[in-house]
Amino acid sequence: MILSLSIKNYALIEELELTPDATLNIITGETGAGKSILLGAIGLLIGKRADVKVLYDPDTKCVVEGSFQVEQLDLQSFFDEADLDYEPECVIRREISPAGKSRAFVNDTPTTLDVLKELGLKLVDIHSQHESLALGKNDFQLRTVDQMAQHPELLEAYQDEYISFVAKQKELQQLEQRSREASKDLDYQQFILRELQEANLQAGEQELLEKELLVLENAEEIKEKLTGASHLLDEGEQAILLQLKDVQALVSKISHVADGLSDMPQRLDSCSIELKDIAEELATINERTAYDPERLLVVKERVDLIFRLLQKHGVAEISELMALQAQLESEITGYENADERITELKQQLAKIETQLLKKGHKLSASRKKAAKAFQKQVVEIIRTIGIENGELQIELSEHPVSPSGLDQIEFLFSANKGMDPKPLKSVASGGEFSRLIFAVKSLLAQKTAMPTVIFDEIDTGVSGEVAIQMVKVMSAMSHRHQVISISHLPQFAAAAKKHYFVYKDHEAQRSVSRIQVLDKEERVSNIAKMIGGNNPSAMAQESARELVEELGN
Repeated sequence: MILSLSIKNYALIEELELTPDATLNIITGETGAGKSILLGAIGLLIGKRADVKVLYDPDTKCVVEGSFQVEQLDLQSFFDEADLDYEPECVIRREISPAGKSRAFVNDTPTTLDVLKELGLKLVDIHSQHESLALGKNDFQLRTVDQMAQHPELLEAYQDEYISFVAKQKELQQLEQRSREASKDLDYQQFILRELQEANLQAGEQELLEKELLVLENAEEIKEKLTGASHLLDEGEQAILLQLKDVQALVSKISHVADGLSDMPQRLDSCSIELKDIAEELATINERTAYDPERLLVVKERVDLIFRLLQKHGVAEISELMALQAQLESEITGYENADERITELKQQLAKIETQLLKKGHKLSASRKKAAKAFQKQVVEIIRTIGIENGELQIELSEHPVSPSGLDQIEFLFSANKGMDPKPLKSVASGGEFSRLIFAVKSLLAQKTAMPTVIFDEIDTGVSGEVAIQMVKVMSAMSHRHQVISISHLPQFAAAAKKHYFVYKDHEAQRSVSRIQVLDKEERVSNIAKMIGGNNPSAMAQESARELVEELGN
């Protein structure tokens, strides 16, 4: 509930402090005095958008701060997920700068409007004309019945199954789509795969083949040059090795007498060994090098095939062609197995759908039971608050599978005797809507943990005994919830545990809204004015006193 409210520089409010009672709070005042401005300020605390136009003094920032008792609301996990400090007394603050920048804080930690909205939904329920209109919408009606049924476990079980159903359905649709698309290209893919398989590509073969091709294309020149080299080294009369042997003999004879020749024989011997080795290796290469036109043709065709495949598929390496082959094999195998997988998914989907429908029917049964009791209770209340011949019928009909269940709902309402109930949006006036949703709220209050309920002029179009009955219902609500109601009716004012009076102060250069808490005598005086005008008669004074005695908390 709201423990305190501080408003500075907002609309017509220069500065204002409130400490609402934990039960029933009534706010009265003249039209235009600023009563609804309070709701606007509270709206800022629960995530409503801000506008620089709301600044009373355009050169000073607006600050709205509220302290809320949240100890009994089990909000620790919410605060943890939102990365906020948890305190049993939660302080929410909104600031609007003259430049129009808005900032939000929870327990002095900056936060976003989305987090503030989510937190606000757990703290305050503001009834407004917009919400009255929402009562005519089917999704709002269905949520209302679910709240009255108090079956979160049934709804959660259905929604979990629905998520599985949608996921499996999506998986099936995607597989069927891929299967259809694959079938269009299957012949071409199979052709490409056969081409790659027939090529029988081997990792690294391109480099080896290109080396072999280079040799085969130059075989005649290679043999010619190698034969010439062998002749010069070891075969002719002037062979290098023979001449080197003569050099060794000459140097050896003088190596012991000439300075610097001592190691020369050994070096010449090493040269001879190395040249012999080279000669043998050249001979070996020469022997295995052969001009083979048939092999040349085979290698050339193989290299050309590899090059065409690389060009065709826009890749640079054989490894990429092999990867493409593996991919095609996988895709074609997957396509060939798709029918089997589709059949399997359809069977799985059917099982999930069976469970979904089972859980949906349980949910529907609970809704129908709750709706029957709920419509009876609503009728009892609306007939006590001025809609004497009011009728409400809640129709639940079967609907295709949806996130909310298997039900289509319609609230049918009639305010007049002899008139068949019709959909709310087409039959109820504004005042009837307000009283109908008031009845709904009073019943929901018995089922929810919402700490604070705020009514903005819920008394539109009512007076007399109807007003007394409405405020009695509201008083009953205040035993479980903090209730704040803006009203023009003396009956509402008389029932308040705390009565706030909003008025305009014109003493300064600019009019400003102010608020004061009325004591018992001030309440009687104010209520008398609500009954008899600014100069109430003694009878109006007495009537006011009787109302306070009869309805006052």
